[in-house]
Amino acid sequence: MEWLTWFLIGLVLGLMVYVFFRVVLTAFYIIPPDQRAVITTFGRADRLSEDFVEPLDDPNLSEDEKKRYTYPKVRVVGPGGPYFKMPWQKVHKVSVATRSVDLVWDPTKKQETIEAVTKDNLTTGVNGQIRYRVSENNLYAFLFGVSSPLEHIMGYFVSVLRERIATFSDPKGASLLAKPAVDDDDDMPTSVDLSEGVSINDLRKNLPLLNSYMEEQCRCTPGRYGVELDAALITSIDPPPEVDRALSAINSTRNQVAADLSTAQADAEQQITMSKRAVDIASNNAQAEVAPLRELARTLTQIKHEGGSTAVKAYIRDLKVPLLSKAVSVVQTREEK
Repeated sequence: MEWLTWFLIGLVLGLMVYVFFRVVLTAFYIIPPDQRAVITTFGRADRLSEDFVEPLDDPNLSEDEKKRYTYPKVRVVGPGGPYFKMPWQKVHKVSVATRSVDLVWDPTKKQETIEAVTKDNLTTGVNGQIRYRVSENNLYAFLFGVSSPLEHIMGYFVSVLRERIATFSDPKGASLLAKPAVDDDDDMPTSVDLSEGVSINDLRKNLPLLNSYMEEQCRCTPGRYGVELDAALITSIDPPPEVDRALSAINSTRNQVAADLSTAQADAEQQITMSKRAVDIASNNAQAEVAPLRELARTLTQIKHEGGSTAVKAYIRDLKVPLLSKAVSVVQTREEK
């Protein structure tokens, strides 16, 4: 009988120790400043309302997406503590700090670059990073919507990136190819302009435009997966080595053509400027020769108007005096009466 008593006492003490370590000590938890938490009771997240879940009011989601991605709004525990929870409850902590991940990250395989095909059917390697953070307004989608939200985000981002690379065309290069002749001197293509039309060149020179497009297309990720894309940083787009050498040769040739065009344009502008100046000089000389004659005509007209024909003959006679002193020979004709 005594051993049964000691057994019961040990059983009770062991149960008390288990309850103390399993329930009491683990019932308190703390949330760091860069984290948020969601409490689940028997596997069900604590919600703000038990009513029917309405679609998220996200302007970046279409009407069809709002109907498909109907996640409930859960109660979010902010930083602080200690907080208390019951033994049948579980705390799901999530970091809301901004993080960065390489574009080649994939939990299922190891890869050095992301392959994408351009509109010229050229296979290129893409590298870069994306910065993201968990959306505090839609933690349910991140925690319980999909099993691996970051993997879904990367897959979605890579698929959008490949689609954009396959259809990317620089608007400036398209406008140059559409104009066979250039009428305006200011629109003369440069060495940079003439490298347009090759998709890999367009992509390399428009990485900021490509990054902006990716950020715009990924604005719907908070409503879908509970992850906000902070920035897309595509750092390099590289074709295979042999293709890269061929492209370098093409670019060098086009740069040389652009330099020759610039030189020819400068020579033509110089010739045009010199021609304009020659015309101006000839015009000024002609005006200088005509000006005394016009002045003499005005003078004779004024003399005749004021003094008549007699005054004009007297003016002409006086005008001949200095000429006679300089003349070598004088021929005088008889005046008709």
